[in-house]
Amino acid sequence: MSVKVILKQDVPNLGHAGDVKQVTPGYFRNFLQPRGLAVEASNANVSALNSNKQVRESQVARAKESADAMARHLQDITLHIPVKLGEQGRIYGSVTNKDIAEALQKQAAVPIDRHRIELKEPLKTIGVHTVPVKLEHGIDGTVRVELVPEGEPATP
Repeated sequence: MSVKVILKQDVPNLGHAGDVKQVTPGYFRNFLQPRGLAVEASNANVSALNSNKQVRESQVARAKESADAMARHLQDITLHIPVKLGEQGRIYGSVTNKDIAEALQKQAAVPIDRHRIELKEPLKTIGVHTVPVKLEHGIDGTVRVELVPEGEPATP
């Protein structure tokens, strides 16, 4: 036995907002409904969903356009992060996605969650690095990060 529901928000491993899904009655009653994640797919709710679909599509299009503009903006940014060097010219520690997110906020006034900055491993060498950033709706951007020794000016 199953119940048809309309998802009000994205639910991991189930679907996206606006999807009509079949779930067990217990899952709907005990998890989805109390958290406001879904409503039962009655005739009235399905017709309301269909009427709001166009509004939702235009919101998604605007959000994609905004994310695309953010990706273009990030491409023009070069962050300068000063790092301490040891005697042999090696960096003490490393530069992580948290450091890059903080530098984006301070230097470019761009708030990006550190989890969206995709570093395979922390940056450990002086120079310019290209760092990928995952934005909304599957749009990817990149930002240049220049690691410079502390006390030295960044290259233009």
